[in-house]
Amino acid sequence: MYYGFDMGGTKIEFGAFDEHHHRLIQKRVPTPRDDYPTLLKTLTELVLEADRQLGCQGKVGIGIPGMPDGESGKLFTANVPAAMGKPLANDLAALIQRPVRIDNDANCFALSEAWDGEFRQYPSVLGIILGTGVGGGIVINGKTFSGRHYIAGEFGHLRLPVDALEVLGRDIPRVACGCGHAGCIENYISGRGFEWVYQHFTGEKLPAQQIIQHYRAGEAKAVEHVDRFLDLLAVCLANIFTVLDPHLVVIGGGLSNFDEMYPLLPERIRPHLLSVAKVPRIEKARWGDSGGVRGAAFLNLLD
Repeated sequence: MYYGFDMGGTKIEFGAFDEHHHRLIQKRVPTPRDDYPTLLKTLTELVLEADRQLGCQGKVGIGIPGMPDGESGKLFTANVPAAMGKPLANDLAALIQRPVRIDNDANCFALSEAWDGEFRQYPSVLGIILGTGVGGGIVINGKTFSGRHYIAGEFGHLRLPVDALEVLGRDIPRVACGCGHAGCIENYISGRGFEWVYQHFTGEKLPAQQIIQHYRAGEAKAVEHVDRFLDLLAVCLANIFTVLDPHLVVIGGGLSNFDEMYPLLPERIRPHLLSVAKVPRIEKARWGDSGGVRGAAFLNLLD
C-alpha cells in the first residue's frame, strides 16, 4: 500500500492507494499550523489508523508547499509554520518505524499526472501549474527530479525572456516578486499575471474568469488580451521546452480550465523552438485537487 499526505496551510489530505493506484482511504483534517508535536501526532495517527484498517504497513510520502533541505532534511514551508526548519520526514519516520519520502507539492502534482493510465507511456513529463503563481515539476521514467536543493521545476522564477518583451513592450514594468527579484515570469503568466496584464493594457481590473467570459462572448478587449497572453505564454513555455525537451506537458492550476488555449498554443510555440524540435503534447491535468495526495503516495512507487 502507498500512503500520501498533501499538507497545506489549512488542511491535510490523506490517501491510501493500492498497487493498482486505486484510492482505498480518503481523509481530511485541519493542519496544526503552529504546533509541531501536534502536527507529528496528527500524521502518525492517520498512518497507524490506515495500517489497522488495511492490515499492512503502507509506504509513506508527503507533499509540502515548500521544500526540504537536501542535506539536513529541514523544511522551508512558510504556509505551515509548525514545520518550518523541522526535519519532518526524519521525525515522522522514527515515530511510524518506516522511511518517509517528502517532496514539493508541484513535483507531486507532476508525478500524479505522469502515473495516469494514459500518460504512463511518456518517459519524461513536465507539469506546469498556472495558478496564483507558476509552479512546476519534472518526472523522468516515473520518478520526480528535484535537483540538489529541491528547486528543479521552479519555472515561475525565470525572468522574462527577450521575446516576451517583444510581446509586452520593452517598457513593461518589472513586477517585484516574492522571491526578492523582479520580472519573474510567474507575475505575468500565472492566473494573477493574466489579470495583471489585462489591467496593464486596458486600465480595467477584472478577475480572470470574467475576462475569459468576455473573450468567449467576442468582446474586443478580451480577445486582444487573450491573443497577447497566449503569445507571451508560448514564448515562456518554449524556453522551458528548449532546456528540457519533454515528451508530455501537463498544465494544472486555475488557468488550466481555459480550454481554448490548448489547440492555440502549439502553433504559437513552434516558432520559438529550435528548427529540429517538435512541440510536445500539451494536455490539461487529469487529476485536479486529488493530484497532490496521489503524487505524494506515488513517491514510493519505484522503490
